[in-house]
Amino acid sequence: MDLDILYFAGLREALGGYARVELPAGATVADLRRRLTELHPDRAPLLAVCRFAVGDDFVDDAAVLVPGCEVAVIPPVSGGEGPPPVALVREPLDPGALGDAVVREGNGAVNVFVGTVRSPNAGERVDHLEYEAHESMALARMTAIVEETRAAHPGSVVLLHHRLGTVLPGEPSVVVAVSTPHRGASFDACRAVIERLKVE
Repeated sequence: MDLDILYFAGLREALGGYARVELPAGATVADLRRRLTELHPDRAPLLAVCRFAVGDDFVDDAAVLVPGCEVAVIPPVSGGEGPPPVALVREPLDPGALGDAVVREGNGAVNVFVGTVRSPNAGERVDHLEYEAHESMALARMTAIVEETRAAHPGSVVLLHHRLGTVLPGEPSVVVAVSTPHRGASFDACRAVIERLKVE
Protein backbone atom coordinates (compact mmCIF):
# COMPACT_ATOMS: atom_id res chain seq x y z
CA MET A 1 0.00 0.00 0.00
CA ASP A 2 1.08 3.58 -0.62
CA LEU A 3 1.23 6.15 2.19
CA ASP A 4 1.58 9.90 1.86
CA ILE A 5 4.15 11.22 4.34
CA LEU A 6 4.25 14.84 5.50
CA TYR A 7 7.45 15.93 7.25
CA PHE A 8 7.59 18.86 9.64
CA ALA A 9 10.24 21.09 11.29
CA GLY A 10 13.81 19.79 10.97
CA LEU A 11 12.76 16.77 8.94
CA ARG A 12 11.06 18.97 6.37
CA GLU A 13 14.25 20.99 6.00
CA ALA A 14 16.33 17.82 5.55
CA LEU A 15 13.98 15.59 3.54
CA GLY A 16 11.47 17.93 1.95
CA GLY A 17 7.86 18.36 2.94
CA TYR A 18 6.35 15.33 1.20
CA ALA A 19 7.18 11.73 0.32
CA ARG A 20 5.35 8.58 -0.72
CA VAL A 21 6.27 5.32 0.98
CA GLU A 22 5.15 1.80 0.10
CA LEU A 23 4.48 -0.73 2.88
CA PRO A 24 2.72 -4.10 3.02
CA ALA A 25 -0.99 -4.16 3.80
CA GLY A 26 -1.63 -4.19 7.54
CA ALA A 27 1.57 -2.30 8.37
CA THR A 28 1.71 -0.36 11.61
CA VAL A 29 3.24 2.95 12.60
CA ALA A 30 6.20 0.98 13.99
CA ASP A 31 6.70 -0.57 10.54
CA LEU A 32 6.61 2.90 8.98
CA ARG A 33 9.12 4.23 11.51
CA ARG A 34 11.47 1.34 10.66
CA ARG A 35 11.06 1.92 6.93
CA LEU A 36 11.78 5.63 7.22
CA THR A 37 14.86 4.83 9.30
CA GLU A 38 16.06 2.44 6.58
CA LEU A 39 15.54 5.12 3.95
CA HIS A 40 17.21 7.86 6.02
CA PRO A 41 19.72 6.22 8.43
CA ASP A 42 21.40 9.57 9.10
CA ARG A 43 18.09 10.76 10.62
CA ALA A 44 17.60 7.66 12.80
CA PRO A 45 17.99 9.41 16.20
CA LEU A 46 15.40 12.03 15.26
CA LEU A 47 12.99 9.55 13.67
CA ALA A 48 13.19 7.45 16.84
CA VAL A 49 11.61 10.23 18.90
CA CYS A 50 9.18 11.69 16.36
CA ARG A 51 5.42 11.50 16.89
CA PHE A 52 3.14 10.33 14.10
CA ALA A 53 -0.33 11.64 13.34
CA VAL A 54 -3.07 10.41 11.03
CA GLY A 55 -5.77 12.95 10.30
CA ASP A 56 -6.20 15.12 13.38
CA ASP A 57 -4.97 12.59 15.93
CA PHE A 58 -1.61 11.37 17.17
CA VAL A 59 -1.23 7.60 16.88
CA ASP A 60 1.05 5.19 18.72
CA ASP A 61 3.39 2.66 17.15
CA ALA A 62 0.80 -0.15 17.32
CA ALA A 63 -1.72 1.71 15.16
CA VAL A 64 -2.52 -0.02 11.86
CA LEU A 65 -2.25 2.18 8.77
CA VAL A 66 -4.71 2.06 5.88
CA PRO A 67 -3.92 2.45 2.17
CA GLY A 68 -3.74 6.03 0.95
CA CYS A 69 -3.72 7.60 4.39
CA GLU A 70 -1.73 10.75 5.07
CA VAL A 71 0.78 10.44 7.91
CA ALA A 72 2.40 13.48 9.54
CA VAL A 73 5.86 12.93 11.04
CA ILE A 74 6.44 15.52 13.76
CA PRO A 75 9.77 15.97 15.58
CA PRO A 76 9.72 16.85 19.29
CA VAL A 77 9.48 20.52 20.13
CA SER A 78 12.85 21.54 21.53
CA GLY A 79 13.74 24.82 19.92
CA GLY A 80 13.26 22.99 16.63
CA GLU A 81 16.43 20.95 17.06
CA GLY A 82 17.83 18.04 18.96
CA PRO A 83 16.36 15.12 20.89
CA PRO A 84 14.01 15.61 23.86
CA PRO A 85 15.48 15.36 27.37
CA VAL A 86 13.49 12.20 28.11
CA ALA A 87 12.26 9.53 25.69
CA LEU A 88 11.04 5.96 25.42
CA VAL A 89 11.90 4.68 21.94
CA ARG A 90 11.35 1.52 19.94
CA GLU A 91 14.24 2.04 17.55
CA PRO A 92 17.99 1.63 18.24
CA LEU A 93 19.54 4.25 20.49
CA ASP A 94 22.46 6.31 19.18
CA PRO A 95 24.78 7.11 22.13
CA GLY A 96 27.03 9.28 19.99
CA ALA A 97 24.19 11.48 18.81
CA LEU A 98 22.85 11.87 22.35
CA GLY A 99 26.32 12.74 23.62
CA ASP A 100 26.66 15.36 20.91
CA ALA A 101 23.26 16.78 21.87
CA VAL A 102 24.40 17.77 25.38
CA VAL A 103 27.56 19.60 24.29
CA ARG A 104 27.54 23.25 25.31
CA GLU A 105 30.26 25.86 24.96
CA GLY A 106 30.29 26.59 28.69
CA ASN A 107 30.41 22.95 29.75
CA GLY A 108 33.85 21.38 29.82
CA ALA A 109 32.80 17.83 30.67
CA VAL A 110 30.57 15.34 28.86
CA ASN A 111 29.69 11.88 30.16
CA VAL A 112 27.66 9.27 28.31
CA PHE A 113 26.54 6.11 30.09
CA VAL A 114 25.35 3.27 27.86
CA GLY A 115 23.58 0.31 29.43
CA THR A 116 23.54 -2.74 27.14
CA VAL A 117 21.90 -6.15 27.25
CA ARG A 118 24.46 -8.68 28.45
CA SER A 119 24.81 -12.37 27.78
CA PRO A 120 25.36 -14.60 29.62
CA ASN A 121 23.50 -13.36 32.69
CA ALA A 122 23.61 -15.37 35.93
CA GLY A 123 25.22 -18.15 33.95
CA GLU A 124 22.42 -18.35 31.39
CA ARG A 125 22.57 -17.36 27.73
CA VAL A 126 20.33 -14.40 26.88
CA ASP A 127 18.74 -14.35 23.41
CA HIS A 128 17.03 -11.00 23.91
CA LEU A 129 15.17 -8.86 26.41
CA GLU A 130 11.68 -7.43 26.01
CA TYR A 131 11.24 -4.01 27.60
CA GLU A 132 7.77 -2.71 28.36
CA ALA A 133 6.53 0.26 30.35
CA HIS A 134 3.51 2.06 31.69
CA GLU A 135 4.65 4.85 29.42
CA SER A 136 3.01 7.90 30.98
CA MET A 137 4.19 6.86 34.45
CA ALA A 138 7.69 5.99 33.26
CA LEU A 139 8.08 9.28 31.40
CA ALA A 140 6.87 11.22 34.46
CA ARG A 141 9.43 9.53 36.71
CA MET A 142 12.21 9.88 34.14
CA THR A 143 11.39 13.57 33.74
CA ALA A 144 11.50 14.07 37.52
CA ILE A 145 14.90 12.36 37.70
CA VAL A 146 16.31 14.56 34.94
CA GLU A 147 14.87 17.78 36.36
CA GLU A 148 16.08 17.04 39.90
CA THR A 149 19.54 16.14 38.60
CA ARG A 150 19.72 19.41 36.69
CA ALA A 151 18.69 21.31 39.81
CA ALA A 152 21.41 19.57 41.83
CA HIS A 153 24.09 20.42 39.24
CA PRO A 154 23.75 24.02 38.01
CA GLY A 155 24.57 24.48 34.35
CA SER A 156 24.09 20.80 33.54
CA VAL A 157 22.39 19.40 30.45
CA VAL A 158 20.87 15.93 30.95
CA LEU A 159 19.28 13.45 28.54
CA LEU A 160 17.74 10.09 29.46
CA HIS A 161 16.51 7.74 26.71
CA HIS A 162 15.36 4.14 27.16
CA ARG A 163 14.43 1.41 24.69
CA LEU A 164 11.12 -0.41 24.55
CA GLY A 165 10.46 -3.69 22.77
CA THR A 166 13.02 -6.30 21.75
CA VAL A 167 16.68 -5.55 22.53
CA LEU A 168 19.45 -8.01 21.62
CA PRO A 169 22.67 -8.73 23.55
CA GLY A 170 25.19 -5.96 23.01
CA GLU A 171 22.56 -3.41 22.00
CA PRO A 172 21.98 -0.29 24.13
CA SER A 173 18.86 -0.41 26.28
CA VAL A 174 19.43 2.91 28.03
CA VAL A 175 21.57 6.01 27.44
CA VAL A 176 22.28 8.81 29.89
CA ALA A 177 24.11 11.83 28.47
CA VAL A 178 25.28 14.66 30.72
CA SER A 179 27.37 17.77 30.30
CA THR A 180 28.46 20.07 33.14
CA PRO A 181 30.95 22.90 33.56
CA HIS A 182 33.39 20.60 35.44
CA ARG A 183 34.20 16.88 35.27
CA GLY A 184 33.36 15.90 38.85
CA ALA A 185 29.78 17.04 38.55
CA SER A 186 29.46 15.33 35.19
CA PHE A 187 30.46 11.95 36.64
CA ASP A 188 28.23 12.47 39.69
CA ALA A 189 25.19 13.53 37.68
CA CYS A 190 25.48 10.69 35.17
CA ARG A 191 25.76 8.09 37.92
CA ALA A 192 22.89 9.63 39.88
CA VAL A 193 20.55 9.42 36.90
CA ILE A 194 21.19 5.76 36.10
CA GLU A 195 21.14 4.64 39.73
CA ARG A 196 17.81 6.38 40.36
CA LEU A 197 16.38 5.01 37.14
CA LYS A 198 17.25 1.44 38.19
CA VAL A 199 15.54 1.94 41.55
CA GLU A 200 12.48 3.91 40.47
